[in-house]
Amino acid sequence: MNEKDYYAILGVSKDADKREIQKAFQQKARKLHPDVNKAPDAEEKFKEVSEAYAVLSDEQKRARYDAMRSGNPYAAYGGGQASSPYAGGASGRGGYYGGFGGFPFGGMWSEPRRGSHQGAQAFNPEEGADVVVDVDLTPDQVKNGVRKGVKYRRYEPCGHCHGSGSVSSDHAHVCPSCGGTGAMGVDMSFLFGGGVFQMVCPECNGSGKVINDPCPDCGGSGRTKVMSEAVIEFPAGMHDGDTVRVCGMGHAGTNGAAAGDLVGRARVAAERLDGRAQRGFNIMGMAAPFLLLAALGGAMTLFALICLIPFVFGLAQVLREVPSHRSMVWLKRGFKAFLNGFLNALFYVVIILWFVSCTSGLYYRPMYFW
Repeated sequence: MNEKDYYAILGVSKDADKREIQKAFQQKARKLHPDVNKAPDAEEKFKEVSEAYAVLSDEQKRARYDAMRSGNPYAAYGGGQASSPYAGGASGRGGYYGGFGGFPFGGMWSEPRRGSHQGAQAFNPEEGADVVVDVDLTPDQVKNGVRKGVKYRRYEPCGHCHGSGSVSSDHAHVCPSCGGTGAMGVDMSFLFGGGVFQMVCPECNGSGKVINDPCPDCGGSGRTKVMSEAVIEFPAGMHDGDTVRVCGMGHAGTNGAAAGDLVGRARVAAERLDGRAQRGFNIMGMAAPFLLLAALGGAMTLFALICLIPFVFGLAQVLREVPSHRSMVWLKRGFKAFLNGFLNALFYVVIILWFVSCTSGLYYRPMYFW
């Protein structure tokens, strides 16, 4: 959980009035502003002091902040201890942190502690990412098709809160710090003539919604990390690098959002072009245009011999890999690597020919004397 001391960040006492807080922020902001301070961490520190100022300069936010630090989440609302975490009326403002003794404004910079009671957590549904698993296949399995079982780590919906992130509530609530806008305004009219500076609300992380009773198992994210098993069916005719998708078996989304897919990627050693062979094909391709240029000269000159050395070296690299890669797919990929090197070198050959044709004209230009 986030336990930043905003008073310490601004360098003021807990009894500082609004003017002292503004003055302290002004001094620090002028030193840390990215347009003035080019240090690598200046921007991050500027955001931190802006966050501290945004909370402490607002009486309501400061009261909630102080209440949370004192361990009484209801002190800011004048109600003493409440009997329910939803106390505070229909808006629920008095109960977003009720009964959990958490620390406010902590949704953006910290991971909640598993199994601990805490304050409101940002509600931020995001679709789960895909999980990519490499599966080794033999040439026979590629030819005939195969089903492969795999084990992998992924996030799955939390069993305690069923993926919602909330223990007892079936929906999120409007963030009390930003009123659902997802942003907080910091008045900087006294600093660089900047007016009002908008920053992402640190409590809801910009989503505009919070969960007032985060699940202790997943910390309010709605998902937990587990080891999963799945069967991936690779159809006949696949090749190295081809993929198969198993829908919904990737990472679960946060707060009930859709899950990603499990992606099985075929790895066929006999078809894979990498390492020595790839460099060999590429070197041969780069040497070939220069050998052609030397051949156009009509004789095996020293230049031709120099160009022949890397070509032979690349050919040796390729021949060493041929016994373990007797595959047409491997040869096709080798040809592409050769062609890539050939086209790159051909560009320089064209430049050389153009340069030679231009400079040779200087020596054969007729001279006229009057």
